[in-house]
Amino acid sequence: MSPISQSSSPSTVPQSLAGRVALVTGGARGIGRGIALALAEAGADVALADLLEEQAQSVSREIEALGRRALVVRTDVTDRAQVERAVQATVAHFGRLDIAVANAARSIRRRFIELSWDDAWATFSVTLFGVWHTCQFAAQHMVRQGEGGKIIIISSIMSELATADSSAYNSAKAALNEFGRTIANELAEHRINVNVIQPGWIDTPGERMHFSEEEIQEGGSRMPWGRLGQPEEIGRLARFLASPEADYMTGSIVRMDGGLIMRM
Repeated sequence: MSPISQSSSPSTVPQSLAGRVALVTGGARGIGRGIALALAEAGADVALADLLEEQAQSVSREIEALGRRALVVRTDVTDRAQVERAVQATVAHFGRLDIAVANAARSIRRRFIELSWDDAWATFSVTLFGVWHTCQFAAQHMVRQGEGGKIIIISSIMSELATADSSAYNSAKAALNEFGRTIANELAEHRINVNVIQPGWIDTPGERMHFSEEEIQEGGSRMPWGRLGQPEEIGRLARFLASPEADYMTGSIVRMDGGLIMRM
């Protein structure tokens, strides 16, 4: 099957997020970078919270090249105090916070009977609790701000697939689905939309920690869509969920996997 591709030009993107401010965790590369740039294309100013400061600065320059303002806040999302400071720094720099994307994740893959608790905790502390911290501090500020807001959680189709060697990551992502639905219920009265994205196999630097380039290319060719997904495609979905067009959408879990789950 030949790959099916889709492209977009930033010049054609409506400025639906003009005047909005977004915070993206794990925004230095991969899906986080794709989301940060997509939001900036739609007019948002973007704060990047990441431990990879040099790479985040590079994304910051790309955002500024789109005519938007950017901020890099070195952040370890496993540390609640650092996440709180990232939210505070965003508000101090831009004056507000309208969109929070809880994207940072970590996956240490080993057989369950061989996985140490330290490695399991390292996965949970970023992938589950880092999202918890991000959403909680962002939501608290949005409630105080009193103008609603958008929270987007990046889960994974791994939350639905019992793939081997990923017990900690899979269970953390599954927990995020229900976490997102629950806080969407609680935050609806404040007009804060909370939605979850479940990406499939996306072509990111992180995948190369687990697969060779040959395995990635071969695996992509076997996908129903004939290729792996691209970070900018997840970015466009996140941009929609952050936009006024999605104001009546909350508590949803949206799968974007090129049909992968149909083949599993």
